[in-house]
Amino acid sequence: MPPKILVISNYRSTVTVRPEAEIFIGLAKKGWEIDVMTYGDSPYVKNFKEAGVNVIDFHPEKKFDPKAVEKIRKHLIDEKIDILQLYNSKASSNGIKAAKGLDVKIVLYRGYQGNLHWYDPSLYTKYYHPRVDKIICNSIGVEEEFRKQTFSNARKKVVTINKGHRLEWYEDVKPADLSVFGVKPGSFVFTCVANTRPMKGVKYIMNALHHLPKDMDFYLLMVGNGLETDEYRRVADESGYGDRVIFTGFQPNALEIDKASDVFLLASIYGESITKSAIEAMSLGTTPLITDIPGNKYLIEHAHSGFMVPSKNPKALADAMWAAYDKKDWTKKLGVLAQRRIAKKLNTGKTIEEMAEFYTDLLETGGENYHTKPGVL
Repeated sequence: MPPKILVISNYRSTVTVRPEAEIFIGLAKKGWEIDVMTYGDSPYVKNFKEAGVNVIDFHPEKKFDPKAVEKIRKHLIDEKIDILQLYNSKASSNGIKAAKGLDVKIVLYRGYQGNLHWYDPSLYTKYYHPRVDKIICNSIGVEEEFRKQTFSNARKKVVTINKGHRLEWYEDVKPADLSVFGVKPGSFVFTCVANTRPMKGVKYIMNALHHLPKDMDFYLLMVGNGLETDEYRRVADESGYGDRVIFTGFQPNALEIDKASDVFLLASIYGESITKSAIEAMSLGTTPLITDIPGNKYLIEHAHSGFMVPSKNPKALADAMWAAYDKKDWTKKLGVLAQRRIAKKLNTGKTIEEMAEFYTDLLETGGENYHTKPGVL
């Protein structure tokens, strides 16, 4: 009998969860027995069922829910589950309690690099809980952060397995018509797709405008809700490029905007694992210009598949923006190479093979022989 895995995760957002969901679809097609607990109205339910995945219409609504614990525990016992894979806080808190005293391996996932302090009591209900067998990190940066936590045994339980993508997911994405934002045809376009969190480093992008040479024919599209503030607008206006900075607000066709842009710009300063929006832009063939935060520092090779600059450094950011603008043919080539890097280093097939090897070793040796593969990002 093949081992049985119970996955608890939220699969309601198709594009966001696709790299994760495809792992278990791939394993099911290879003969693994996969049960998935998720919301029954999730778009991926149909895909799961077509692949032979058993879907249970349930997901915990609270971090500590006795009814959720009871339901998960019953499934673990009745179905003789070998591995319990938990992907979010609600799943982890309830799943760990549900597995108490049972002979089941518990695997958690971490896709965020920051806030792993040993003194945070909430982490002892999840990542630092002694019952947890392994923690899968989405980037080397996250794994390195765990290994710094000398007061926690979690540092001995981490491995990195990147979530893969498929270039064919992006084949139907067409370039957006940027003229709707006032972009003149033939102009060079930088696009930043972000939210309002301080970790995105938007202020450094605005400050970088002051270090750019004058008379550059470019536009900077800031895509996302809440990015425009009086302060950011003032800084942009004072740079002399205020009329070239366009705050678009939320745009449902962000991928199409990326596709129509010359450079995807990301100035994050901390916290993130490999940033999904950067991977998406690279998959579209758009050249990335990103900062060297721990979660992203291995995503590209500087000057070979994009541009990487120090975080919190507006001058370095501006220099890279100028280099991309000044050598447009080279920048376009870097976009092609970035796309190839995703195909080679971050493909779904590679992730499925690594997960299969990881789970096999977890059951055979408790995970003692599986280590992060050379070349993961």
